[in-house]
Amino acid sequence: MQTPTPHIRWKEGNDVTLLENGVELFPALTLAFDTATTSIHMETYIFRLDNIGTAILHHLTQAAARGVKVRVVLDGYGCAVEDQEIQSTLQAAGAQCRIYRPEPKSFGLNGFNIQRLHRLHRKITTIDSQIAFIGGINIEDDYSASDSAARASDPRFDYAVRVTGPVVSEVVHAQDLLWLGMVWMSESARLTPEDISRAAKGSRIWRHFNLKHLHFRRLRHLSEGVAPTGQIKAALILRDNLRFRKAIESAYLSGITKATDNIIIANAYFLPGHKLRKALISATARGVRVRLLLQGKIEYRMQYFATRWIYDQFLQAGVEIYEYLPSFLHAKVAVIDQMSTIGSSNLDPFSLLLAREANLVVDHAQFSLQLQQSLEQAIAHGSRVIELTLYGQRGWLVRLGDAFAYLLLRIGVALSGKSENY
Repeated sequence: MQTPTPHIRWKEGNDVTLLENGVELFPALTLAFDTATTSIHMETYIFRLDNIGTAILHHLTQAAARGVKVRVVLDGYGCAVEDQEIQSTLQAAGAQCRIYRPEPKSFGLNGFNIQRLHRLHRKITTIDSQIAFIGGINIEDDYSASDSAARASDPRFDYAVRVTGPVVSEVVHAQDLLWLGMVWMSESARLTPEDISRAAKGSRIWRHFNLKHLHFRRLRHLSEGVAPTGQIKAALILRDNLRFRKAIESAYLSGITKATDNIIIANAYFLPGHKLRKALISATARGVRVRLLLQGKIEYRMQYFATRWIYDQFLQAGVEIYEYLPSFLHAKVAVIDQMSTIGSSNLDPFSLLLAREANLVVDHAQFSLQLQQSLEQAIAHGSRVIELTLYGQRGWLVRLGDAFAYLLLRIGVALSGKSENY
């Protein structure tokens, strides 16, 4: 997955531990909270106050109570129901909490605005600027579902990693930049024309936005000294709507194009653009084994059926497709030869064109083999294979439904103004 793009900064000397599902992530996370001495900084798309979310919130407030500087960023859409309760609880404990693009609380107060689709979808946490957790797992119970009747018997299938070593400095830097940007957006919304005029002369606003807002003060030149902790080469890849618009897609394209043996991708919402589809099909043509592990238990119908509409071109090319059935597949990971990636980014228009995302890319054969074996276990014991012959026997009504779902998503991409990139 290595690529010449300048957005990838490889770091040697890291230790990376694979965590499967919340059952492995949440104990590791709360232990890190309980042993933190200086700082905790969490960003998440969803934070539900179920049994898991309530416990996480308790550990965060306890850390703040003993003097740890706690900062939490919640996405305004993903946490719309409970964001204010979470924020007030954290603030009462002495922690800081900001809402990324808050949603209007009263119906009809705000019409459709394309900016509302630009969500904070990444899930990253740092502790003491020395430990990072990166992945696709939200703060919610593994068994929860939007529909209580659809509660799964098996846990939601997802991954995260616990990371130490020099690459953590990149995570801290990314969090600081977002936090400072949110301070700017929050404060600038309240500025008067007179404030803006004085700002040009170096008065109020620039004094207000000096580096004291970066509680952890980890700009890049200050954070390069994080000590090596292992033997793993890794890189943080971000996606945003400014500098890093195509960084994650470019990393995938580079890795797929260079693959010589094996590609296995597990994605909750899989609707890649034409370049990624062509790259995967070309990989099979040159003898690479390509496997896709996708949702079989339906969480959102439109995304599921739109994805099924593109199965045919993959199956015709020899790509293997498996649908995971025991529970909701929420994973966003891939193994390409000896490289792998774990993070928040799906291969769909929402992640690749609109959302803030964060993936960790790992160049290490043993770690990638561990992730591959976990995915192969899920394929062997919890998935159905999609056969080309059976897929081709779908009735016309099913085909029409798949085509209509795909059309709706394409219209959504067109409305976003990004259709030329997809």
